[in-house]
Amino acid sequence: MNTRMSPFIQRSLGILAIAALSIGLSSCAGLKTVSSNYSTTFDPPVQQPSNPAAVRVKLSTSAQRVYVMEGHKVLLATPCSVGTSSAPTPKGNFTIYSKQAHRRRVSSPGAGYPMTYWMEFSPAYGMHWGFVKPFPCTHGCVRLPIKSAQKIFNLVRTGTPLHIATSQPEDATIGRTLPVLDDSKMPDPPNSYMMSPQVFADAAKGKLYNY
Repeated sequence: MNTRMSPFIQRSLGILAIAALSIGLSSCAGLKTVSSNYSTTFDPPVQQPSNPAAVRVKLSTSAQRVYVMEGHKVLLATPCSVGTSSAPTPKGNFTIYSKQAHRRRVSSPGAGYPMTYWMEFSPAYGMHWGFVKPFPCTHGCVRLPIKSAQKIFNLVRTGTPLHIATSQPEDATIGRTLPVLDDSKMPDPPNSYMMSPQVFADAAKGKLYNY
């Protein structure tokens, strides 16, 4: 018996095998791809200050970058999201005068939503964890990746100076090396999770939900 397949049959079987593999992969339970551009995967390197009292923070609204400084040394640099043109992040010299790791939004809409690692520098304005996008998207607050928020929260203290300007000198150096983060396509965690104590327990581990 001649068991050799014709080239046409071989090609057909190959196409069917690829199709079957694609269907199998698309239907795998629990299969999840996490984008390297999501803020939940960003983990900035950090240097501890030699003098914690000398720590200061600089924010560039045009580049959407936060720099934690000690003198001229950058201790940590991270992307962030700032306010829109209709609700801009205020510019000027401020002081971080309130810190609250487990803060929730008090006003509506969105009352109860976590604003983890809250660092307030002006009434109702603060740096905190939030979904980061590569364009201004907040009501004036400064959203940070979860690991960035945790590390900055531990670096600053009540009384740490904050300078917010359209640009900062670091934009042209370390700021240019930072990745573009875009959470706009990230699926929202369940509201039951966001309203639960687990969101703060996960934040303490530098994570959010199961991302």
